Amino acid sequence: MSTEQWRGKRVTVAGLGVSGIPAATVLHGLGALVTVVNDGDDERSRAQAAELEARGIAVRLGDGATLPEATELIVTTPGWQPDKPLFAAAAEAGVEIWGDVELAWRLRDSRPGRTPAAWLAVTGTNGKTTTVRMLASILEAAGLRTAAVGNIGVSLLDAVLGEEEYDVLAVELSSYQLHWAPSPRAHSAAVLNLAPDHLDWHGSMAAYAADKGRIYEGNTVACVYNAADPATEDLVREADVEEGCRAIGFTLGAPGPSQLGVVDGILVDRAFVENRQSHAQELAEVADVSPPAPHNIANALAAAALARAYGVPPAAVRDGLRAFRPDPHRIEKVADVAGVAYIDDSKATNTHAAEASLAAYDPIVWIAGGLAKGASFDDLVQKSAKRLRAAVLIGADRELIREALARHAPEVPVVDLDRTDTGAMPAAVREAARLARPGDTVLLAPACASMDMFVNYNKRGEAFAQAVRDLANERA
Repeated sequence: MSTEQWRGKRVTVAGLGVSGIPAATVLHGLGALVTVVNDGDDERSRAQAAELEARGIAVRLGDGATLPEATELIVTTPGWQPDKPLFAAAAEAGVEIWGDVELAWRLRDSRPGRTPAAWLAVTGTNGKTTTVRMLASILEAAGLRTAAVGNIGVSLLDAVLGEEEYDVLAVELSSYQLHWAPSPRAHSAAVLNLAPDHLDWHGSMAAYAADKGRIYEGNTVACVYNAADPATEDLVREADVEEGCRAIGFTLGAPGPSQLGVVDGILVDRAFVENRQSHAQELAEVADVSPPAPHNIANALAAAALARAYGVPPAAVRDGLRAFRPDPHRIEKVADVAGVAYIDDSKATNTHAAEASLAAYDPIVWIAGGLAKGASFDDLVQKSAKRLRAAVLIGADRELIREALARHAPEVPVVDLDRTDTGAMPAAVREAARLARPGDTVLLAPACASMDMFVNYNKRGEAFAQAVRDLANERA
């Protein structure tokens, strides 16, 4: 889309924040007549609005329902739900609605003399950020100009319009972003897994899966799926891709043709080799993946598949995985105290993520609880019961986990801390330490959101880590 087409175009940006502000700024710079509408009218919103208004961008705070007069296009931030009155008004007026990802895609070729970077895209219920950062590390190891962008917190608009040029982008896309992005066509893309999440936003599991599946539409080289999760392969089958685009699976077992997998502690490729019926290419060792938990090895295989689809050599996969270090609060070891390992996986904010975390350790004293977001814990407890030494429960919805434990693991001792203040975390760590034996793992994998007690999962993880350090100092 040429920049001239934006001059004088009346665009409404729905929402402030990490994607709304860049979208408004970019559109204003292109000559569009921009109005930002925002539900909130708090101190932070007013400060953001003042900055935009100083640039000549109109802002309406506390009014996210009314469609500004003569709007020709809405660009929405990902968090705004599809049932917002603003969007109903837009549909009635025949006004298109784009997300910031759609806007970035439409503008990717608007810089004269610059070849747009290819997109290697990743979505899934869990593991997106880790996989995208692994992928970027591998691409960097291959000497490519790249960046990890999108839902990871780095604006795609900045990546496609900024001064720095890229060969290829590692793009994390949430289901929210994909819902509002009908046009992007990735070089290759992966859906890591599918489990119920954000159903209040999407309305149903089918709608959630359909939005995830958009990532495969128009892929040119590879659609990467999880062989252990048939729903991801179903999305590949349903996708309308370019002629010659291949379905590439990843598995924690020995790979078949057109798959990547694991053989005798080695990550191997039977997809991007000359004779995939009889040959495999060694890529890296399991020990090169940090940490080498099963779900993280799956992330590494997905990242490797996307990189190999782009033509990255095997040595770069190994070097990129060795160089990668996970973000904080993702199965992060805090300390060993009296022969017990303390692991912070505060990022496990839903049952699917907690299940993967629990599968990595045995035996476990499990610290769990928080805001359940409508989740059921029966399957999680049933699958993990044999690994549990004990459980310590915190947070507003801990009763749901306690009931699931009573049904499916009645022999597991449970400490129910009837408190939702931040001081509950030190108490939980002390109770876990009392229950643990040398060789055990005390695992914070809440399976719940954090906002009943903490600002976010980072603060929850920090509270856990500090409580563990205090415990270590006491016992030193």
